[in-house]
Amino acid sequence: MAAAKGRKGDEKMKIMMIKAAAAGLLGLAAAAAGAAEATPMDKADVGWMLVATTLVLFMSIPGIALFYGGMARKKNVLSVLAQTTVICCALTLVWFAVGYSLAFTPGNPFIGDLSQAFLSGIGIKSMTGSIPTLLFVMFQMTFAVLTAALMTGSFAGRMKFSAMLLFMILWSILVYAPICHWVWCEGGFFFEMGALDYAGGTVVHINAGIAGLVGCIVIGRRLGYGREPMSPHNLALAMIGASILWIGWFGFNGGSGLAANERAVMAVVVSQIAAAAAGCSWMACEWVLRGKPSLLGMISGAVGGLVVITPASGFVEPLPALFMGLVGGAACFWGATALKRRMGWDDSLDAFGVHGVGGIAGALLTGVFASSAVTGAPTLPVLEQVGIQAMSIAATLIYGGLVSFILYKIVDKLVGLRVEADEERQGLDLSLHGERIE
Repeated sequence: MAAAKGRKGDEKMKIMMIKAAAAGLLGLAAAAAGAAEATPMDKADVGWMLVATTLVLFMSIPGIALFYGGMARKKNVLSVLAQTTVICCALTLVWFAVGYSLAFTPGNPFIGDLSQAFLSGIGIKSMTGSIPTLLFVMFQMTFAVLTAALMTGSFAGRMKFSAMLLFMILWSILVYAPICHWVWCEGGFFFEMGALDYAGGTVVHINAGIAGLVGCIVIGRRLGYGREPMSPHNLALAMIGASILWIGWFGFNGGSGLAANERAVMAVVVSQIAAAAAGCSWMACEWVLRGKPSLLGMISGAVGGLVVITPASGFVEPLPALFMGLVGGAACFWGATALKRRMGWDDSLDAFGVHGVGGIAGALLTGVFASSAVTGAPTLPVLEQVGIQAMSIAATLIYGGLVSFILYKIVDKLVGLRVEADEERQGLDLSLHGERIE
């Protein structure tokens, strides 16, 4: 009888360890393992997470702002920067008010409750794993900001500023927070199922990609799309932005274990390898098919590689990361070129082509290559894990796409989604913000 109970206990602990590893968050892992006592604060972990949090915020402002701003047309550059800035401001407040509570309080398998709205009950001594809970709140806040900023690349140059702001506030509450809860909160639907998403393949990239894609389809193509040249106005700015994203991604992936340890080091190493491999892969595709390697292709490929490795960064070793980067670069090149042309959608700055396609590829490949040598926990059989990954991808695409569509339609009824044709021709910098680059 005692032996049977022991075996059942071992099986239960194994399941808890798989769930904890799937979350990739030490504070949630401790909860999943049933830790009876609070973990004492580790100053090294706190120091690293302060740096990682700063790096992720740096990815949004100025990283994604410069990356997208450099790829936009000159008459819309300041509007792109303004969108990223206001998203950072507004969604910080939304996360503080209700977003964190909806995403990370137990609630039910689909959404948290409002018991920690306005950070109620979270004091200076509150702990998540070995770091203060307030630091965990801040780290996750930067993810919410970045995710929303990513999707603006799909409809750059034609969406009203007021409509964009209203949509982002509603989307962060009704789409981002629930999907975050599903995957990263103990008790969440996919957390309990064992879906692997270390740093945001589904929560961030697929989520932003599908919302952006729906937006560009609902809003419609830019005036002159397919007839007029719409080349990036300043690739030097785009390259600087991509470089900031690349460096900031070390905090994005390396910080998602909430600790300064060997797993954080592995996450940084595989992120660098995947980014480099994808940059080379995209360049090779472009060189073969178009005859010339472009700077835009190299930096887009590197960002695509970082997207692909994001869900796997705390689960895989360097050699699989190399393969994932090579596959991811080619997949994102296809998503940003052939797929977009075939489908006829105007994904202005390839938010879906890179983040949506890259996130899907990365989430599936995570199920193939996740290794217990990295996680320190048992892994499920490959086919079973890939099946779980596929379900989490499908749920994100369906829920995120459907609710985003509804929100776009609601916002369109309230304030209108698209600027007037004359405003679009003039450029959003002048027509919406009264500013321009000389």
